[in-house]
Amino acid sequence: MAEARKERRPHASLWDRIRILLFLGVVIFFFTWQDANPPFVTWGEAFSDFASSTFGIVLVVLAGLEVLRQVHYLVSELWSGYNYFWQHKVFGGTERTLHRNTSEWFRYRIRRLITLVFLILAYAVVAMVMRDDVSSISEAILKFPQVLGDVVPVVLQFMFFGALVMFQFVAIFWFLSRGGIDIVFPRDIETRFHDVKGQDHVLDLVKENIAFLEKPDEIEAKGGYIPGGILLWGPPGTGKTLMAEAIAGEVGKPYVFVDPGAFIQMFFGVGILKVKRLFKKLRKLSLQHGGVIVFFDEADSLGSRGGAGQSPGPFQPFDLPPHLACNAVGYMSEGTQAMLTDLYQDAQIDDGADRHDRRWPRMIMGAGMGGGGGMGTLQALLSEMSGLKKPRGLSNRMRRILGMKPKAPPKYRILIIMATNMPNSLDEAMLRPGRIDRIYKVGYPSKEGRKATFDLYLSKVSHSLTEEDVDRLSTVTPYYSGAKIKDVVNEGLIIAIRDDRETLTWEDIWRAKSLKELGPPEDAEYIERERHAVAIHEASHAVVAHLIMRHKSIDLATIERRGTTGGMVKPISLEDRFVLWKTEYETEIKTFLASLAGERMFFENDSSAGVSADLRAATQIVALMEGVYGMGEGVTSLMGLPQTSVWQTPDPTEKVVGRMADRIETRLREMYDEVWGLLDQNRDKVLAVADALEEHRTISGDMITEIMGSEPGSLISHTPTGFHNFERAGIDNGKSVDGKKGAKEPEEAGVPAQAEE
Repeated sequence: MAEARKERRPHASLWDRIRILLFLGVVIFFFTWQDANPPFVTWGEAFSDFASSTFGIVLVVLAGLEVLRQVHYLVSELWSGYNYFWQHKVFGGTERTLHRNTSEWFRYRIRRLITLVFLILAYAVVAMVMRDDVSSISEAILKFPQVLGDVVPVVLQFMFFGALVMFQFVAIFWFLSRGGIDIVFPRDIETRFHDVKGQDHVLDLVKENIAFLEKPDEIEAKGGYIPGGILLWGPPGTGKTLMAEAIAGEVGKPYVFVDPGAFIQMFFGVGILKVKRLFKKLRKLSLQHGGVIVFFDEADSLGSRGGAGQSPGPFQPFDLPPHLACNAVGYMSEGTQAMLTDLYQDAQIDDGADRHDRRWPRMIMGAGMGGGGGMGTLQALLSEMSGLKKPRGLSNRMRRILGMKPKAPPKYRILIIMATNMPNSLDEAMLRPGRIDRIYKVGYPSKEGRKATFDLYLSKVSHSLTEEDVDRLSTVTPYYSGAKIKDVVNEGLIIAIRDDRETLTWEDIWRAKSLKELGPPEDAEYIERERHAVAIHEASHAVVAHLIMRHKSIDLATIERRGTTGGMVKPISLEDRFVLWKTEYETEIKTFLASLAGERMFFENDSSAGVSADLRAATQIVALMEGVYGMGEGVTSLMGLPQTSVWQTPDPTEKVVGRMADRIETRLREMYDEVWGLLDQNRDKVLAVADALEEHRTISGDMITEIMGSEPGSLISHTPTGFHNFERAGIDNGKSVDGKKGAKEPEEAGVPAQAEE
């Protein structure tokens, strides 16, 4: 209390002190200047006439009151006792008395009455100023109907022009909010589940959602709710859009396709209008047809707010290579998971990419206002996805006005399907249950899935491929999506038509596959000795790969130039594999080293710069094996050691080479010596493959097998070790590793006794 008695009012600036007086002075000067006409009407006479009018009296009184207010403030700024008296005794005491003796509702009604009186007085003052037949407040009130009748035409005129301007503005936004949304009705959808090949496991899960959409009462009667959102994520071309169309075709409901760029607009607010318009249409279609399916393609274009901090959710947690990841997160704390997610956030590797070279950034930066199609668009979408149960319509508004309870909203059967190949860029709020209830990965099809897909597209053309050819084709096309398979078949048909044939052959498919994977060859000729050197280089790769690669087979070898590549040997996986082992990495390294060994062997210890890419790949793999994969002498993973305090993790092979250069060189030298021995034993085979390459330029793996006279991987097929020795390790027929439970003898397992020793 003592401190309050010493408190003064804060000092006001000069502008705050004179601004209202200045405004009133300008108004008084204007009306005085309007009446003044010296020498007939002097300035004093004009001011007296204005001050004697009702409006003039009001302005003069207001100016006097403002002078008193500023004097009051000035004294309060200089005298603390005076300020205390008015703040705590007069105003504070009055407020305490009102709160003590009146209720909040009573004070609200008094404030409303004072506001009404003020509005009436304001109207009266304006009427006295604008009309000559009104000279007092009471007269202004009595003549209100007449005044209102005279004002209505003017008001309507202003309202018309305002409405015209508003209509133009609304029309522009209405026009901009259209487009990007297509509606396909059930009779126009011909796609069915049998048109989707290679994704049977996903279709089985999706059919459950369809059952809920067709018979929703069964689960709702038991206290559940209908899953209303599905996210299909996976690599491009795997059939996500086709699957959504098949769902719409199977259930016989309208199918609404939302273009990826539908919500990306030039002006703020248009995207929000589009979202509102879309869901209004969805609710209408749902009531008309008993349900509706809406499909958002490329959902990452509208489902990201941008910036960091997005957790990986149900997707691959630490962005490790697929063949390294396991369920290690199952026993980690949330803090540890978050730390490792940040640590590896820039190491994401695409499933179908080269697992040693192609790395994709995990951070998806938003454009403009943070992605999601513009400010507020994503928020509007999230609100509509979870806000479909709000009472809507004009009747409910009237019920609220009349104080009645709104009618319960109808049950809108809306199935939302989203597709994306960048799931980690989606906002967490979009993926929560209630918006997206089911998340399915639509990955690359398995061998059986690829075979079914080839059968589907080959059935639409005339071809001469046998069942064995199709099975072989499905084997040599790992990581092929449905779209890529369709493209290969179509390209093969184009090649056949170009050769004036109507029937597609195996040769056409093989050429089409090579063309799509490698690109067209350049029209460039080698000089004779360089052509022979390139052929020896690639033949060395091919011979070593044929002898020691059991998990892969050679698809083709070529010395035709494509881009910056002078030639290549292209192996393909024989099985759908998800984990690579130490012995398999070693075979790849030996295949890389074959080019250097072959050139030195056949060109008197001379070698070209063309081996640099092979040596780089071999060094990189050995570095990863030694310092990351646990395939060397130590067990430390240098990928787990941050380089800087901001947890940046570049390619870990840089650290490995710096710390383990001697071990890497020793290991590479040992494998190089083994490769030299292999090539020395098969000199004639290397020269035979090289001659075939010089003659045909591109040869198939079958031709290489014919030249070699043995099956692929023949060198290790009789002496399998490690992972490839699984039959002898006792996995087959329930045998144990130590040979118990009636383990077969080496001869019974199809392995010579000498090889066993």
